[in-house]
Amino acid sequence: MQVKRTLVLIAGFIALGLGTLGMVLPLLPTTPFVLLAATCFSYSSDRFYNWVKQNRIFGPYIENYREKRGLTIAFKARTIIILWVSLAISMFLLREVWIYALLCVIGVCVTAHVLLIKTRKE
Repeated sequence: MQVKRTLVLIAGFIALGLGTLGMVLPLLPTTPFVLLAATCFSYSSDRFYNWVKQNRIFGPYIENYREKRGLTIAFKARTIIILWVSLAISMFLLREVWIYALLCVIGVCVTAHVLLIKTRKE
């Protein structure tokens, strides 16, 4: 049982690391990994579960998802701006036409997804 708990805890930290990277890398999502980390921590460590829930960076992702509150206009705008800046930097660095097309399609899809999420008042 201890081995299983340790493996789930390690999986939680890996998911949290990927979620953190997702904040700066355009193709890596943040929210699913943070939610996965919270789930792993809830099964393996109350201390880390409470920490991630109360964390000023990751906590809002978990709370908004659990409460189905949606996103504020400011959060949506910040997300879309960061997305497109990251995509533009990637395009500039990679300079391949097929990558431009792929990143533009991804950018449009993610932007549409963010805009379709329920908007809540601040």
